[in-house]
Amino acid sequence: MTEFREKYVNPFTDYGFKRLFGEEPNKDLLLDFLNELLHSEQGKITQLTYLKSDKLGSSEDDRKAIFDLYCENEKGDKFIVELQKTKQKFFKDRTVYYSTFPIRESARRGSSWDFELNAIYTVAILDFVFDEDKDQTDKYFYNVKLSDIETNKVFYDKLTFVYLEMPKFNKNIKELENNFEKWMYVIRNLNKLDRIPEELKDGIFLRLFEVAEIAKFTPAEVRNYEDSLKAYRDLKNSIDTAREEGEIKGKIEGKTEIAKNLKNKGFALTEIAEITGLAKEDIEGI
Repeated sequence: MTEFREKYVNPFTDYGFKRLFGEEPNKDLLLDFLNELLHSEQGKITQLTYLKSDKLGSSEDDRKAIFDLYCENEKGDKFIVELQKTKQKFFKDRTVYYSTFPIRESARRGSSWDFELNAIYTVAILDFVFDEDKDQTDKYFYNVKLSDIETNKVFYDKLTFVYLEMPKFNKNIKELENNFEKWMYVIRNLNKLDRIPEELKDGIFLRLFEVAEIAKFTPAEVRNYEDSLKAYRDLKNSIDTAREEGEIKGKIEGKTEIAKNLKNKGFALTEIAEITGLAKEDIEGI
């Protein structure tokens, strides 16, 4: 079995994120996280059902959407939860586009449908900071709704976009004031911890550390995590190189795998080419 330097899984890898939040046996973790995030709007969510996460447009020419997580609560409200590891130029547009799929699904109820919609929440956990907001160093939580510009009052409250800029959350363990901040701390720092902090030795967080401990993985789970971690590190190294040098130079090991992951996530060919250095025609053939 592979030896890992970290004791706990990295939540920003595809496998780590799905293990913590996307598996039926661990659904209580996602339930608690969403309750802490949205309790002022939702009250208490008591049930969650995972839904099919890949969505097709209304025609063959429409772009396909692949959500990281897609679920529904007991009232029929929908939740799209996305983990975004790299900066994407039109990411806000992408989240708005994603929200249209639950709306389309509502329209399939039949001729008796009167246009009433259930609430739709798109939650984006970001491992980057929006350029336009980078000077607001203390603001990492964005709760966005359709509002009237003149009065600043919410005009329509059933369409919500939540953005969490994780790099801006810099509180240490002693500064955490509530369970939501504990969740933010854990997501930001989980793979850097070598033990469970005293402040997190309660209920749901003990469950999370149990689920996240790599030593408890099966050999197959270790291999899957290892592949996911490698893809994550390759991607981060590629972005760091691009940022430092202005462009990606030389051979990047695993760039084909990176391109495949980005393509599955719905990135544009130009964006994948910029990150990996691959030609567009090569990416099309992956």
